[in-house]
Amino acid sequence: MTNEFAAVRVRKIETRNGTRLEISSARLGYTIQLDALALESLTWQTMNTFTEFLRTPLGPGGSDHDDEDEPEPDI
Repeated sequence: MTNEFAAVRVRKIETRNGTRLEISSARLGYTIQLDALALESLTWQTMNTFTEFLRTPLGPGGSDHDDEDEPEPDI
């Protein structure tokens, strides 16, 4: 799928833990595999959730990323 802002590959894959939807962005180097529950959980979200995702459109390491909003890792 592509538009003027993004290009992603979406495919259904089989893993040893069941079927997953794999979404990858070759341009940014990110890939995620989502099971049915993860996909269903997307339907529970409001548009504000997705607006927050797009606050850093280049991903977590993007040049416009604000590290102050990141939680500290548990050590």
